[in-house]
Amino acid sequence: MLILAAIPFVLLATANSAGYRYGASDLAFYGPAVMRQLDPALFPRDFPIIDAQARLTFMDETVAAIARVTTTDLPTLFHALYLATLLLLVFGGAAVGSAIYRSRWTELVLLAALTFRHAISKSGTNSLEGYFHPRQLAFAFGILAVAAFLRARHAAMILALAGAASLHPTTTLWFAIWLAAAAWTAEPRLRWPIGGAAAAVILAGLWALTAGPLAGRLTLMDAEWLAALGEKDYLFPLRWPLSAWATNLAYVPVIIWIYRRRAAAGLTSVREWGLASGCVLLVAVFAAGVVLGAAHVGLAIQLQPARTFWMLDFMATVYIVWAIAEGSGTVKLRRVALAGIALTLLSAARGLYVMKVEFPDRRLFEAAVPGDWGEVARWARQTPKGSGWLADPTHAARYGTSLRMAAARDVFVEGTKDAAIGMYDRSIALRTQERLRQIQDFNALSAEAARALARDHDLDYLVSERDMALPIAYQAGTIRVYRLR
Repeated sequence: MLILAAIPFVLLATANSAGYRYGASDLAFYGPAVMRQLDPALFPRDFPIIDAQARLTFMDETVAAIARVTTTDLPTLFHALYLATLLLLVFGGAAVGSAIYRSRWTELVLLAALTFRHAISKSGTNSLEGYFHPRQLAFAFGILAVAAFLRARHAAMILALAGAASLHPTTTLWFAIWLAAAAWTAEPRLRWPIGGAAAAVILAGLWALTAGPLAGRLTLMDAEWLAALGEKDYLFPLRWPLSAWATNLAYVPVIIWIYRRRAAAGLTSVREWGLASGCVLLVAVFAAGVVLGAAHVGLAIQLQPARTFWMLDFMATVYIVWAIAEGSGTVKLRRVALAGIALTLLSAARGLYVMKVEFPDRRLFEAAVPGDWGEVARWARQTPKGSGWLADPTHAARYGTSLRMAAARDVFVEGTKDAAIGMYDRSIALRTQERLRQIQDFNALSAEAARALARDHDLDYLVSERDMALPIAYQAGTIRVYRLR
C-alpha cells in the first residue's frame, strides 16, 4: 500500500512546493560545501563564507562520501536525495500513523495532509522544500525515530537520530530533546540512562563551547553584528508580530486537547503521553532560547530555537488527521475515505494552481539549471577555478539559483544567503554588509566602477543584462558575461 502511495505523495508534495529545482535557495551554501569536499581547489575566495556553516555540520562530508562511492554527479545526486527525503517521509509518517490510528487507511489521510507545503511561522523553514535540503532529510529521519520510539525500538530510534545527525545537527538536537523527554516520561526505568546520557552530552557541549569546535559561540553579538542581521527578523522572536506568536503557541493547546480526547476514549499509550509531554518541553526550550537571544548570546540565535515548532506542527497534524478521519467513536471507513479523498483533491488543486498559475514556466522536476542562466553557468564552469565573478546581489532570486552554486565559482556577494550565513560569523556579516553597500545600486553600476571593484577584489567577470562599455566574453539570450580585465 505504501509503495503505491509513494508515487502520488511525491508528485503532490513536489507540485505543492512549486516543482523540484536544482540548486535553489539554501542549497546555495550547502551545495558549494559539498563541492569543496570533492575539489578543494574550488572557491579560493569564498571558502570563509562556505566554511562558516559547513564546519558546524557533517552534511558536506556525508554527501561528498555518497558522491564518491556512487560516482554520481551532483545534480543527479541531489535529485536522488530529494526523492529519498520524500520517500522517508512516506514511510516515517505511515509508521507514526500506524502506531496511533486504528485504521490503516487513516495513514493515507495523514500522507495526504503532509503534502501541503507550508511555512513554520517565523522559523525560516517550511514543512517541504522544492529542492534537496539536508534539514528536510534529517527531519524525515527524525520522524522515523519517533515511529521507533512509539514501538519501543530504541536501537532503531538511536540509529535514525544518528542518520539525522550526519546531515543537520540542530534538527537532530530538537528531535533528541523531544524523544529524551518522551522516554523519561514514558519509561521510568530509562531515567538513569537518560540522565547519564544527558550529563555526558552537557559535558561534551561545555568542552565544545570552551575549548572545542564551538569555542566562542557564547559571545554576545554586538550592535554592529546585529545590525548586519537586521532583515533576518525570524532570528529574533521579540520582533515577531503577534500573529506569529499566536500561530506557533496554538500548537500546544491543539495537541493537549486532542490528546485528552484520545485519552478519554482509551486510545492513548504511555508512549504517546510521553510525546505530548515532550512537546511542552520543546516550547520551554524555545522560551529559554528567547531569553538568551534577547541577551544577544550568539549561540542562542544561531541555534534558531523557533524551529522546535516544526516538531509540534507535525504532531498537531497527526492529531488533527485523527480528529477528522476517525474521532473518538467507532471508526467508519466512509468517514476515513471522505477525509482522504478531500485532502488529496485539495492538495492536487493547490499543486495545480501553484504549477500552472503561480509558476507557469516551471517544470515539475528540473534536475539542472534551465534556460539562459543555465547556459551562462555551464560556460562559467569552463573558466579557471580561481576566477572571481560580479553579479547583481539578487541574482539567485531572479534566476532560481546562485552563480556560486550553479557554476561553482567565487561570487563577490550573494545578497540573501551570504547575509544569512553572517549569523554564524561576525566578520562574514560585516563583509556581506559592506559588499552590498558597494553595489547597492547594481543596475546603475558603471563600467569604471566595475573595473575599480575588479582591481580591489580580484574579479574577472561581470554578469548583467545591461549594455555596458566592457568587452563581452559570452552571451546567452539577454544575459551577458563581460570581462573585467
